[in-house]
Amino acid sequence: MQSTRNLKDCIFLVIKGLAMGAANKVPGVSGGVVAFVVGFYEEFIYSLQRVNKTAFKLFFNGRFKSFYHYINGKFLSLLFLGMIVSYFSVSKILDYFIQHYQLYVWSLFFGMILGSIYYINKDFNAWNRKTVITLIIGALIGISISFLDPAKENDNLFFVFFCGIISVSGMTLPGFSGSFILILLGNYVLLLVDSVNALYDTIFEVFNGNFDFIKNEVRIRLLKVLAVFTLGSVTGLVTFSHALNYILKHYKNYTMATIIGFIVGSLGVVWPWKKTIYKTNIDNTFILDSTGSKVVENYQRFLPEFNSQTYIAMAYIGLGILVVLGLEWYGQRTRQIKA
Repeated sequence: MQSTRNLKDCIFLVIKGLAMGAANKVPGVSGGVVAFVVGFYEEFIYSLQRVNKTAFKLFFNGRFKSFYHYINGKFLSLLFLGMIVSYFSVSKILDYFIQHYQLYVWSLFFGMILGSIYYINKDFNAWNRKTVITLIIGALIGISISFLDPAKENDNLFFVFFCGIISVSGMTLPGFSGSFILILLGNYVLLLVDSVNALYDTIFEVFNGNFDFIKNEVRIRLLKVLAVFTLGSVTGLVTFSHALNYILKHYKNYTMATIIGFIVGSLGVVWPWKKTIYKTNIDNTFILDSTGSKVVENYQRFLPEFNSQTYIAMAYIGLGILVVLGLEWYGQRTRQIKA
């Protein structure tokens, strides 16, 4: 799938990485859905599973150009560039909007997931008793996950490595939110807020010639946590991609039905009408993260009342559906041009 990409393709690939990275950071939303709808999911999985024994042999033999070509390096590097930039920019903007306009943001995501279900289902023509059963199982898993109580924060490096492996599930399994799994594991704030902010502060200080962070034990610990988490994420990406490539090749219909089920189940996580439950101390004071924001523990869902706010939220749901349909149109047009 290695292909020559012009400047426009490269820019759009970085933008896709931005969207994927932002989606991965939002609890309940899956970056894999972005890849699926925009039309580069199979190339993404294909490229990741090329990181294998042959690739390592090329790399350690100093054949870097062959290694880069073999793993579809231009595609992966531009996509990951977008994801990295997203974690320090787009995702921070999303954090702000979720904090101040929670109902409308969740409504937009709810609509996008509805649109994604339509998009994936419209071309799936293998419905039978077995695929319907796998759909139901996937949906039940997704719904069950959304109602689990989160664990306590744990910065043990072995557990952090495991969190890294699990967190990338949202990139390889559409509808399976890695960030929401991190909330359930108790480490969302530690790994996607505190450690990322620690890296951001460290980079800023280094560029200003300030190396005092070396003496800051808390900062060093957070940087170690982020490094181990990143290593776990890379391990998870490669492992999941190899497993998924095999499953898609031998059990494609069942896998697709399960993915649709996961996405249906994730609607419970992004249900717009919910009350945020924050973590509190014994004296009922709020637990704050390093940015001073209250730490989310879970959500209490309810049915909406019909008022102006609800109508606006429904309009955002419609907008979310239109966004996915627009992405679908763009993906089809791009594939037709390349063909």
